[in-house]
Amino acid sequence: MKLRADFQEEVIFMLVGQNVKDNLKKHTLATGSDVLLETLAHQGVELIFGYPGGAVLPLYDAVYRQKFNNILVRHEQGAVHAAEGYAKSTGKTGVVFVTSGPGATNAVTGIADAMLDSIPLVVFTGQVGCASIGKDAFQEVDILSMTAPITKQNYQVHDVNSLSQVVIEAFAVAANGRPGPVVVDLPKNVAADLANAKDVKTNDSVVHSIQQKEEIDEGMMAKIRMALLKAKKPLLLAGGGVIAADAVPELRKFAHNFDLPVVSTLISLGAMPATDSLFLGMGGMHGSYQANMAFYECDFLLNIGSRFDDRLATNVSEFAPNAQIAHIDIDDSELGKVIATDFPVRADAKQALKWLNNMNLSKNKHEKWLQQLTTWKQQHPLRYDESKGKIKPQAVIEEVGSLTAGDATVVTDVGQHQMWAAQYYPFKRPRQIITSGGLGTMGFGLPAAIGAKLAEPKREVVLFVGDGGIQMTVEELDVIRAYNLDIKIIILNNKTLGMVRQWQDLFYEKRRSQTVFNGQPDFIKLAHAYGIKSVKLSPKHWRETLADVFAKNESTLVEADIPALEQVYPMIAPGQPNQVMMGVD
Repeated sequence: MKLRADFQEEVIFMLVGQNVKDNLKKHTLATGSDVLLETLAHQGVELIFGYPGGAVLPLYDAVYRQKFNNILVRHEQGAVHAAEGYAKSTGKTGVVFVTSGPGATNAVTGIADAMLDSIPLVVFTGQVGCASIGKDAFQEVDILSMTAPITKQNYQVHDVNSLSQVVIEAFAVAANGRPGPVVVDLPKNVAADLANAKDVKTNDSVVHSIQQKEEIDEGMMAKIRMALLKAKKPLLLAGGGVIAADAVPELRKFAHNFDLPVVSTLISLGAMPATDSLFLGMGGMHGSYQANMAFYECDFLLNIGSRFDDRLATNVSEFAPNAQIAHIDIDDSELGKVIATDFPVRADAKQALKWLNNMNLSKNKHEKWLQQLTTWKQQHPLRYDESKGKIKPQAVIEEVGSLTAGDATVVTDVGQHQMWAAQYYPFKRPRQIITSGGLGTMGFGLPAAIGAKLAEPKREVVLFVGDGGIQMTVEELDVIRAYNLDIKIIILNNKTLGMVRQWQDLFYEKRRSQTVFNGQPDFIKLAHAYGIKSVKLSPKHWRETLADVFAKNESTLVEADIPALEQVYPMIAPGQPNQVMMGVD
């Protein structure tokens, strides 16, 4: 399979792989599954998210014998989303084991989610024995063909002595360049075959890192410098690439050194603290007024690590109409793909920001521009009506922000609550929001929260989820009980598919087709059935109840009935430019 553009690079080999061979020599003979686990250990893998089945019996036998840490989920989709939550929280590569056939196909949604949000994963799928491939054997599917469009690369291993080499190459592909998922399809006989240590292929080395052939284009960077010098209304757009590259310190330094206002995407919330005077908030369809107006008014836009998706640049032909645009991205296939770019640069965000911080650029306070942005902030803040006798979702999120001092890891599912969390929680650090951005996967939230908590056990993890999304992966509540995880689950229950209903009301003359649930489970009793404490908020005392929940170190499901017709505003209607917002005074 052809590698994605950002991975067509030179491989550097180091002697890490020799350790795998040395350890295997202690046993002389080991199964392919032993080789795999040994290789994972040397990649720094601490836990696997998975679900066993016939084709991965050899793998799970090795997990048992080697006492490898496996998190037993309740559905394969949950395994991948949990690995995503783990990877997003830590920056490490998440690892998944699933069986062949339905196990592999159940994982596909999570793999696609990771691809669109650039999350490093290595997903090991079981496969029927090599002799049975292509013969419609029991639980056989061509998972390589299925996942080819939604992975950076995928492999099928036919030789046990090549397994270690393939695995570590897979990790290099997943984590380097633009991160993303990789599938390794492992036939059952290869997992069970005996490997002789002296025959294990590592070329006396294992892929350790990827060296980019291209150095940063200093000529183009110099043009960006000149454009910044001339700009009277500069704007910095920080995308997910800033988070992936661990470039937040460099971003904040750059913004403050040169007084550059910053807009974030959904994925990059936390790159700038919400309280920072230079931070304008999230841009796009449900972004802040000042962020979207800044896109319209700026005369120079520097995009670092954002792909200009359609939820951000809502009308391509009218996006940033007055600006020269510079786009820095690790994936050169993104440069000019959506928005015509005056200054395209293929570079890692950290590398580029270091270069920008070192350039000879006198500080320009852009005082009139900054004052205009401040005026917009003051005149058009995010707002909602506080109704007596009702629990407003925005108020719940603000209260959770206060109770957690803005320091919790916030996981969301997909829907209205996702946008309210993005708008009203005071994010202040990178990797603080764990959400499904590109694919918008309902059901993502609960398993992702599990992965996030396992990644950082001492940090408060809060899940905001709707009454629709929670039911898509509700079985993972059993994982929270089984592993005694302290996760606060807040169901904002409007008894409807809120975001879809909002679109129906605004654009389909209020024809609410199949968006209002005809009855629901009792979520309080459901949590009890899974062995998890639960409480329902009352309109009179909900703040006190929430405070009590967050005062205790135990998992709790909190249900809040919210108004069914509550809207997410601001909102940009489909096809409208960023400056045309609904729900703004």
